[in-house]
Amino acid sequence: MKTSNPVLARLGQAAERERAAGYAPAGPGQPGYGQPYPTTAGAYPAAPPTVAPMTIDDVVVKTVTLLGITGASAAAAWVLVPDAVLGVAWIGALVVGLVLGLVISFSRMANPALVVAYAVVEGVLVGAVSKAFESLYNGIVLQAVVATFGVFFLMAILYRAKAIRATPKFIRGVIAATVGLFAVILINLVLSLFGFDTGLRSGGPLAIGFSLICIVVASLSFILSFHEVEEGVRMGLPQRYSWTAAFGILVSLIWLYFEVLRLISYFQGDD
Repeated sequence: MKTSNPVLARLGQAAERERAAGYAPAGPGQPGYGQPYPTTAGAYPAAPPTVAPMTIDDVVVKTVTLLGITGASAAAAWVLVPDAVLGVAWIGALVVGLVLGLVISFSRMANPALVVAYAVVEGVLVGAVSKAFESLYNGIVLQAVVATFGVFFLMAILYRAKAIRATPKFIRGVIAATVGLFAVILINLVLSLFGFDTGLRSGGPLAIGFSLICIVVASLSFILSFHEVEEGVRMGLPQRYSWTAAFGILVSLIWLYFEVLRLISYFQGDD
């Protein structure tokens, strides 16, 4: 089945290669195909290797697992990382997480170990940043968490009701907006390290507007993730690709959380 999503296209090609090698998704009562049954002397042919196809339940379980790992890592960072080195911790976690995220995103094979490692590193980042914000604005972390999951479930409801559809044009637009925003964020971060203030994170009207744009795009990225899950199931991707789908949801959740955290802090800055 053809798809307009480049990530799904790449994963679909990987699945085709696996099937060509003789590992096909196994349906109810159906063996894999494409590879001769291995036999042993004096024995009946052994059952062929099969790969269970990905299901929506698989993605839900993997997503909850990654959220649990991220939360545990964040809690550990909150408790164990001293206030004096919070900045070093979150910068280090940011760089390592960015590298792992790029490796996972451009990899042609699903790698659960890398995805779990990403969740651990991002947990350190979330914990360090959250602790820093909470020390300045009491109660802000709980507000941001509630708002983040509120937006996530709202987007899930809208997608389920088909109020927002992942058309090819929509997918291209969200991907382009996401890449553009991440480029701006990285450039702004580098400039801030050298003392340049662009105003995008200063708490003024420009910063509020930029955070709102990021929140909207991060929210719409959930629609892409939900669509990828449905298409992946329909294409019969192997079960381990549910880790890749869960990774996409985790990335959007963390991005949305940080932007909500910043936005709330702008309105609490004068308290």
